[in-house]
Amino acid sequence: MYLTSEKKQEFFEKFGKSAKDTGSTEGQIALFSFRIAHLTEHLKSNKKDYSTQRALIKLVGKRRSLLDYLKKKDIERYRAIIKELKLRR
Repeated sequence: MYLTSEKKQEFFEKFGKSAKDTGSTEGQIALFSFRIAHLTEHLKSNKKDYSTQRALIKLVGKRRSLLDYLKKKDIERYRAIIKELKLRR
């Protein structure tokens, strides 16, 4: 599997408050970004995989809503996560 529990823990440790804080907005955004990148690579070689395409669209929407929430709550944390993950708005 491409996403092991150690990998998840690493994301939450790096972007969240701690490795155990799986509910932090920044950690979830980082995890979604990793999954989006993985699905995008999969779709480059499997163009007709529509269920994966739908899952990708749903993930992008979830990440976008989390980013909007973070922007509304704390603009500095939003700018930091955008810069660190190299996302564009």
